[in-house]
Amino acid sequence: MAELSFKPGDYVRLRLAKKEIEGTILENADSSIYLLKLKSGYNIGIAKENVLAGRALKKFVEEKKEFELNFKKGLKNVGLIITGGTIASKLDVKTGGVAPLTEAGEFARFYPELFEMVNVKKIEIPFMIASESMTSENWIKIAEIAEKMLNDKDIEGVIITHGTDFLHYTSAALSFFLRNLNKPVVLTYSQRSIDRGSSDANLNLQCAARMAISDCAEVMLVGHATTNDDFCYALPGTKVRKMHSSRRDAFKPVNSNPIAKVWPDKVEFLREYIPRREGKVVLDTEFSDKVALVKFYPGQDPEILDYCALKYKGVVIEAAGLGHVNESWFGKIKKHVREGLVICIATQTIFGRVDPFVYSSGRALKDAGVIFLEDMLPETAMVKLGWVLGHYGWKGKVEEKMLENVAGELNQRLEFGE
Repeated sequence: MAELSFKPGDYVRLRLAKKEIEGTILENADSSIYLLKLKSGYNIGIAKENVLAGRALKKFVEEKKEFELNFKKGLKNVGLIITGGTIASKLDVKTGGVAPLTEAGEFARFYPELFEMVNVKKIEIPFMIASESMTSENWIKIAEIAEKMLNDKDIEGVIITHGTDFLHYTSAALSFFLRNLNKPVVLTYSQRSIDRGSSDANLNLQCAARMAISDCAEVMLVGHATTNDDFCYALPGTKVRKMHSSRRDAFKPVNSNPIAKVWPDKVEFLREYIPRREGKVVLDTEFSDKVALVKFYPGQDPEILDYCALKYKGVVIEAAGLGHVNESWFGKIKKHVREGLVICIATQTIFGRVDPFVYSSGRALKDAGVIFLEDMLPETAMVKLGWVLGHYGWKGKVEEKMLENVAGELNQRLEFGE
């Protein structure tokens, strides 16, 4: 048969000897096959010689529409900060992968339900990058935009869309950078892009909007509570971690309970929270990048601390169990603490807390000047250490500040979510 004249982006039906297959034509370098993206999200290559017939069910037409923010009477206003990640991505018909949405109009077309729930008074797109490419400069930029929105009397709360992999670092940073928080700051995400039938993006965004107009004035993550599309959890920004690489309920609270169950139309609070208040948010973005997170493992050479001492002002060690490292590390730790390196310990078990008073090795480390960080998550600890060391006026108060419960990062009593 003659070759079919399909173009990348066309949605087609191909008839083979024993079945028919539908999918979106993708660009590919091999002229002997049709490369299709199936409804499942998977790609498949079909040899052209095996195709008996085919037709385009829908020709691809790239839409270009001007976007205007429309305000509806009776809806509450929010601010929206778009920073990248899967939730701000779409199918790239040329590669079959995902590519960033390029402007606010595209975002609105993919997520019209958001704009039916709330009036998005202001949209900011400071950058469009994956979360693994973020630095403290990006955290500070997000905080600066959020502060302006939060101090706008016409905005009820702020929604931030973000990539998943390092989202909990950003939520921790914002928890420390935005002092005297007066309104909700809600970070949300998706594990699967909006073009996939199993996408979690729409529910996450709708629940984020519901939480952004709630009474809870905290930094939080909102996303799927289960693998089903039933409801979301609002999770505390300093007590949360990504615990699965691909599941839609990837984020879990650590040593804490969720703040609330959230549906697109309601919120059910599960514990006490900080309510909205009057007054302005204070921006405190002093930060030092001279901090490191080191994971201890059996047989690890303690000379890594020599390198850290040359490059950094502080180190968080992800130690075993209650805060254990091999005794071969003790001499190096004592030396570098004495010479001014701040060394903190958190547990790599994720759940639970460190305790220097159970074993003699812990007492030795405590006596050497190591700061044991209770139940603080290692990632949160690294971000907090950078924030504390960025305040030069706190030079003699590092241990005091690290053990001060600034944004819910420390719990006297451990709690566990569902």
